[in-house]
Amino acid sequence: MSYEAAIVHLSALIPELFSAPGQPRRKFSLAEIGILAEALGNPQRRFPSVLIAGTNGKGSTASTLASIARESGLRVGLYTSPHLDRVNERIRLGSLDLGDREIPDETFAKLYFHVYDTAQRLVRDGVLPALPSYFELLTALAFTYFAESKVDLAVLEVGMGGRLDATNLVDPIVSVITDISLDHQEWLGDTIDLIAREKAGILRRDGTLVTLPQHPLANQALGEVAMDLNVRGVSATDYTPTMGTSSIEPYSVGVLGSSILIDSPLKGAHQHRNLALAIATAVELATNHGFPITAASIERGIRTTRWPGRLERITSPDGPEILIDVAHNPAGAWALRAALSASQSASNAPQVLIFACLRDKPLREMTQILFPVFDHVVLAPIHSPRATEVADLAAAAEATGVPYTAAATVAEALEIARNHATPQGRVVISGSVYLVGEARTLLMTHSAEPTLQEAQS
Repeated sequence: MSYEAAIVHLSALIPELFSAPGQPRRKFSLAEIGILAEALGNPQRRFPSVLIAGTNGKGSTASTLASIARESGLRVGLYTSPHLDRVNERIRLGSLDLGDREIPDETFAKLYFHVYDTAQRLVRDGVLPALPSYFELLTALAFTYFAESKVDLAVLEVGMGGRLDATNLVDPIVSVITDISLDHQEWLGDTIDLIAREKAGILRRDGTLVTLPQHPLANQALGEVAMDLNVRGVSATDYTPTMGTSSIEPYSVGVLGSSILIDSPLKGAHQHRNLALAIATAVELATNHGFPITAASIERGIRTTRWPGRLERITSPDGPEILIDVAHNPAGAWALRAALSASQSASNAPQVLIFACLRDKPLREMTQILFPVFDHVVLAPIHSPRATEVADLAAAAEATGVPYTAAATVAEALEIARNHATPQGRVVISGSVYLVGEARTLLMTHSAEPTLQEAQS
C-alpha cells in the first residue's frame, strides 16, 4: 500500500495521551509491545542502543549524539518524538556516505503495514488484547528499520516516562537521563520524586547511567534506583563550560585527552547541559564499548548537529526576525525566557509572541512566565484533540495584563504578529510542538527567500 495510505491509517489512530469524555484512558504495557516485537523477530536485539529519558533536552541530546556517531564513521539510527512537519522526521538514518536522512516514504509504508498486519493478526488470534498505540506502532517500525538497515548504533529518545515506554524494550548499553521537571503528571506522578523514578525505569542492572546533578529530589530518586541496580554512574560535569560562558559563544572542553571547541547550532544556556550529556555518552561509548569515536569526531558532530525548532531563527528580507522554539512546559518556558533576555536588542523594538499549548500543560504558569516579556501576544489554534481552546488561552492572557489578539488560524497569527512587531521587531513562536511545526512549514513555504540561522544575537 502507498505512503499516503499509511499516513491516513496511522493518523486515524486515537493518540495515546488523549481520551474523549467517558472513554477509559489507555493503559500501557511493556509486555504487549514485547509480544509484537517477538512476532517481528525481535529487531530491537539486532543493534546496540543508547536510550535517553528526561523531561527536557532529550531530543537535543539525542540528535547531538547521533551526529557525533555519524561523524565517527558509524551507521546510526535516530528515533525521536514528536515531529514538527512529517512523521518520517522521527526515524532517521545517518552515515558519512548517506548524510542524515529521514526514512524514505516507500520504506515507511512497507514497514508500517508489515507491523500493523502483524499486530492485527496477534489481536485476531487472542495473543494481544488490543492493537498497539500510535507510538508503539512507530517504535516497532523504527526497530525494524534500524535492524534491516544494519545500524552500528541506535540512539533512542524515550517518548514519555521511561519504565513503560515502548522504547524501553531495548537493552541499552548506556542509559542517559536529562533534566527532570514536572510534566505529564497525570501519567507519571505529581512529584519530582515519582517522575524521576519513572524515568529511572530505563536503567539496567549493572548498567551505566550518564547524567548531571539537578533537582535534589531527582538526584536522590535516581541515586537510589541506580544503587539498587548496581548501576555505574557517569557524570557529565567535566564537559560543561565554566561559569559565565555566554549562551552563544563557542567554548573549549577537554575530551579524550584533547581540547576541542564546542560550537553548536543549538543555542541557549540550557543547551550546555544537553551537549555535556552527549559528549559524556560519546566518551563512554569510545572508552568502554569500543566505538571509533575520537575527540575530532565529537567536535565535528557537535558542529554539524541539526535539530530544528529549538531557538531557531528564520529571517527574510522584509523582516521582522522570527524565532521559533518548542518550549512546551514551564521548564522550557523559563529556558526560552532566559535566552530571550540574553539576546534582547537594545533598540527596544517590539517583541511579539505567538502562543498555543495543549490542555494537559499548566497554562497559567506558562503564560505567567512568558507573556510579560512581550509587548503583544497572538493566540493561535492548533490541530490536536488535546489543544487548549482559544477562549481558555484568552482567559489566561487576560490574567497577565499583556495585550493580546486571538487569531482564527496560524497563518493569520503570523500576519497579525508581523504587523505588531514591525520590520524592526521580533516575533517568537512557542508553547506547542504542533504550533511550531505548522508555523515553520508556513514560513519556509511562503516567506520571501527565508533563511535559517542560529539565535546568536
